[in-house]
Amino acid sequence: MLFNNNRQKSPKRRFLLILGITAFIAILTFGLMVIFWQKMLPNLPQSQKYAFGGVIILYAFLRFSRLLKKEPDEE
Repeated sequence: MLFNNNRQKSPKRRFLLILGITAFIAILTFGLMVIFWQKMLPNLPQSQKYAFGGVIILYAFLRFSRLLKKEPDEE
């Protein structure tokens, strides 16, 4: 199961989870800003902005998936 609530997380693990979620939101927001905000990177062609923003968003989801992945010592 993805979330196991039987055992409480340590304060360090909880802090790292909150920090990881904050980083995910910040990176995702930056990727969306690159794609949709016209004044950001004005000299870049629109197709390259889509590609660059897509790579940033993909990186955000990669980090988020690694955040949710269980470590062997937690089982």
